[in-house]
Amino acid sequence: MNNMMKQMQKMQKKMMKAQEELHEMTFEATAGGGMVKVVANGKKEIIDVEMNEEVVDPDDVDMLQDLIIAATNDVLKQVDDTTNEKMGQFTKGMNMPGMF
Repeated sequence: MNNMMKQMQKMQKKMMKAQEELHEMTFEATAGGGMVKVVANGKKEIIDVEMNEEVVDPDDVDMLQDLIIAATNDVLKQVDDTTNEKMGQFTKGMNMPGMF
C-alpha cells in the first residue's frame, strides 16, 4: 500500500510538470494563406492576433471575421490535441472519460 502511494505521488508530480510545460507552450495557426495569424498559449488564452493589411477591407468585414474564427478554432484544436497527447499518457488504461 505504501509503495502504491509513492507511485501515485510520483505520477502526480509528473502530471504537474507536464501541465506546467503545456502552459508555457505557444501555438500558432493561420488562415487565408497566412493573411491572419492567431497565437495561443497552452492555457487556451489567445495572446496575439496579426492581420495582413490587405485582408482588412471595410467592405468585406465578414471575410475577415471568418478568417479570424478559422485561425482561432485551428489554434485551439492544436492546444487540445497536444494536451490530449501529453496528458493522455497518464490516463492510459484507465477508464476516465473527459479527464483530458
